[in-house]
Amino acid sequence: MPRPRKWKRVCNMPKVNTFGPCIEDNDITGAIQMTVEEFETIRLIDYEGLNQEQCSEIMGIGRSTVQRLYEKARRKIADSIVNGKVLKIEGGDYRVCSDLESGNACEKCIRNRYRRGKNI
Repeated sequence: MPRPRKWKRVCNMPKVNTFGPCIEDNDITGAIQMTVEEFETIRLIDYEGLNQEQCSEIMGIGRSTVQRLYEKARRKIADSIVNGKVLKIEGGDYRVCSDLESGNACEKCIRNRYRRGKNI
Protein backbone atom coordinates (compact mmCIF):
# COMPACT_ATOMS: atom_id res chain seq x y z
CA MET A 1 0.00 0.00 0.00
CA PRO A 2 1.58 3.33 -1.02
CA ARG A 3 2.11 6.06 1.52
CA PRO A 4 -0.63 8.71 1.44
CA ARG A 5 0.36 12.11 0.10
CA LYS A 6 0.87 14.89 2.62
CA TRP A 7 -1.06 18.12 2.17
CA LYS A 8 1.14 21.18 1.65
CA ARG A 9 0.08 24.46 3.25
CA VAL A 10 -0.31 27.32 0.76
CA CYS A 11 -1.00 30.90 1.89
CA ASN A 12 -2.66 32.20 -1.29
CA MET A 13 -3.61 30.97 -4.69
CA PRO A 14 -1.79 32.63 -7.60
CA LYS A 15 -3.61 35.71 -8.93
CA VAL A 16 -2.74 34.71 -12.50
CA ASN A 17 -2.36 31.04 -13.38
CA THR A 18 -1.29 31.12 -17.05
CA PHE A 19 1.90 32.64 -18.44
CA GLY A 20 3.51 32.46 -21.83
CA PRO A 21 4.55 34.16 -25.04
CA CYS A 22 2.41 37.03 -26.30
CA ILE A 23 1.55 35.49 -29.66
CA GLU A 24 -1.90 34.52 -30.82
CA ASP A 25 -1.13 31.01 -32.07
CA ASN A 26 -0.09 29.67 -28.66
CA ASP A 27 -0.49 25.92 -28.46
CA ILE A 28 -2.13 25.59 -25.03
CA THR A 29 -2.21 21.79 -25.37
CA GLY A 30 1.61 21.69 -25.07
CA ALA A 31 1.58 23.77 -21.90
CA ILE A 32 3.82 23.00 -18.93
CA GLN A 33 1.89 22.34 -15.74
CA MET A 34 3.30 23.69 -12.47
CA THR A 35 1.55 22.61 -9.28
CA VAL A 36 0.31 25.18 -6.76
CA GLU A 37 2.80 23.94 -4.15
CA GLU A 38 5.69 24.38 -6.63
CA PHE A 39 4.46 27.94 -7.19
CA GLU A 40 4.33 28.49 -3.41
CA THR A 41 7.96 27.42 -2.97
CA ILE A 42 9.04 29.89 -5.67
CA ARG A 43 6.98 32.62 -4.00
CA LEU A 44 8.36 31.96 -0.53
CA ILE A 45 12.01 31.42 -1.46
CA ASP A 46 12.54 33.82 -4.37
CA TYR A 47 9.88 36.49 -3.77
CA GLU A 48 9.64 36.55 0.05
CA GLY A 49 13.38 35.84 0.48
CA LEU A 50 13.03 32.91 2.88
CA ASN A 51 15.42 29.99 3.05
CA GLN A 52 14.32 26.39 2.47
CA GLU A 53 14.00 25.63 6.18
CA GLN A 54 11.71 28.61 6.79
CA CYS A 55 9.69 27.67 3.70
CA SER A 56 9.30 24.10 4.98
CA GLU A 57 7.99 25.33 8.34
CA ILE A 58 5.37 27.56 6.69
CA MET A 59 4.24 24.86 4.28
CA GLY A 60 4.24 22.12 6.95
CA ILE A 61 6.54 19.77 5.04
CA GLY A 62 10.16 18.61 5.23
CA ARG A 63 13.09 20.64 3.91
CA SER A 64 14.03 17.92 1.42
CA THR A 65 10.50 18.08 -0.02
CA VAL A 66 10.81 21.86 -0.38
CA GLN A 67 14.14 21.40 -2.15
CA ARG A 68 12.58 18.90 -4.56
CA LEU A 69 9.56 21.14 -5.27
CA TYR A 70 11.80 24.19 -5.76
CA GLU A 71 14.06 22.36 -8.23
CA LYS A 72 11.06 21.12 -10.26
CA ALA A 73 9.51 24.60 -10.32
CA ARG A 74 12.73 26.27 -11.50
CA ARG A 75 13.17 23.67 -14.25
CA LYS A 76 9.61 24.26 -15.47
CA ILE A 77 10.04 28.05 -15.45
CA ALA A 78 13.28 27.72 -17.41
CA ASP A 79 11.64 25.38 -19.95
CA SER A 80 8.80 27.86 -20.41
CA ILE A 81 11.13 30.82 -20.96
CA VAL A 82 13.78 29.10 -23.09
CA ASN A 83 11.39 27.16 -25.32
CA GLY A 84 8.55 29.70 -25.43
CA LYS A 85 5.98 27.38 -23.86
CA VAL A 86 2.86 28.31 -21.93
CA LEU A 87 3.12 27.75 -18.15
CA LYS A 88 -0.08 26.86 -16.28
CA ILE A 89 -0.29 26.75 -12.47
CA GLU A 90 -2.88 24.23 -11.31
CA GLY A 91 -3.37 21.05 -9.32
CA GLY A 92 -1.33 19.43 -6.58
CA ASP A 93 -1.78 18.26 -3.00
CA TYR A 94 -2.36 21.45 -1.03
CA ARG A 95 -4.68 23.29 1.30
CA VAL A 96 -5.01 27.06 1.37
CA CYS A 97 -4.32 28.56 4.82
CA SER A 98 -7.44 30.72 4.70
CA ASP A 99 -9.48 27.51 4.29
CA LEU A 100 -8.02 25.88 7.39
CA GLU A 101 -10.54 26.03 10.21
CA SER A 102 -8.42 24.09 12.70
CA GLY A 103 -6.11 27.02 13.52
CA ASN A 104 -3.19 25.62 11.51
CA ALA A 105 -2.77 28.79 9.44
CA CYS A 106 0.67 30.40 9.21
CA GLU A 107 1.42 33.59 11.16
CA LYS A 108 1.15 35.78 8.05
CA CYS A 109 -2.33 34.47 7.27
CA ILE A 110 -3.39 34.92 10.90
CA ARG A 111 -2.22 38.56 10.85
CA ASN A 112 -4.04 39.19 7.56
CA ARG A 113 -7.27 37.73 8.96
CA TYR A 114 -7.17 40.04 11.98
CA ARG A 115 -6.37 42.98 9.71
CA ARG A 116 -9.45 42.18 7.61
CA GLY A 117 -11.55 41.77 10.76
CA LYS A 118 -12.03 38.01 10.53
CA ASN A 119 -11.69 35.81 13.60
CA ILE A 120 -10.04 32.45 13.43
